[in-house]
Amino acid sequence: MNKEELDKLSCGSAEAFPKQLTRDDFFKCPVWSADAPQFVNDLNKASDEYIEISKKNSKENIDKRNKKFGDKGDRNEIYHSTSLIGDLSFRQLQEYIGATAHNLLIEMGFDLTNYKVFTTEMWVQEFAKAGGGHHTLHTHWNGHMSGFYFLKASEKTSRPLFEDPRAGNLMNLLPQKDVTKMTYASHQFNYDIKPGKLIFFPSYLPHQYLVDMGYEPFRFIHWNCQAIPKGVLSVVHKK
Repeated sequence: MNKEELDKLSCGSAEAFPKQLTRDDFFKCPVWSADAPQFVNDLNKASDEYIEISKKNSKENIDKRNKKFGDKGDRNEIYHSTSLIGDLSFRQLQEYIGATAHNLLIEMGFDLTNYKVFTTEMWVQEFAKAGGGHHTLHTHWNGHMSGFYFLKASEKTSRPLFEDPRAGNLMNLLPQKDVTKMTYASHQFNYDIKPGKLIFFPSYLPHQYLVDMGYEPFRFIHWNCQAIPKGVLSVVHKK
């Protein structure tokens, strides 16, 4: 097939068709953010004990690894707390998260008449002082709204990176013209973060944390919310 025949088949030769088209945007994925620095100091203090316990629990494994492979300090370690749900120090944040998640799901168009939203998981994490802390790409199963509240963060630390949740789109991506701009061709985005930054997003949105270099402390609270049918709750209450 010669060049003239190829040009006739290409999409660039549709001169006879309308020039003006109407564009509709479908299958949107929202992410909400806000600055709430007023909670940082109190929640950092409340988190210290959890992080210290996690560090103590991790010390034996870190020492064994360093003895076997060479001393790298706590590189790659992520100090993960137990559940914060029920701790009075975090109650205000937990209640805010649950109420906000409920409102955001309604904003998305969901009917929650027969559902009640609960904060089902909440924990604090701190990345290793020696650097290397990160999260691989993942979603949160059996949840509807997730989020972060950053306690220690800066331009020198890790940051969350979100991925296009549409698997079909990822299979057929073309090169982006300008990766610095958010366009229909974009398949990833990230946020500038600082202490007090608050982010909510649907739990189906894949996310990860870039490798932290250990320049400055990096700590954040993570949570998941679930809308549970009221019928299920009534059965539980009867029992």
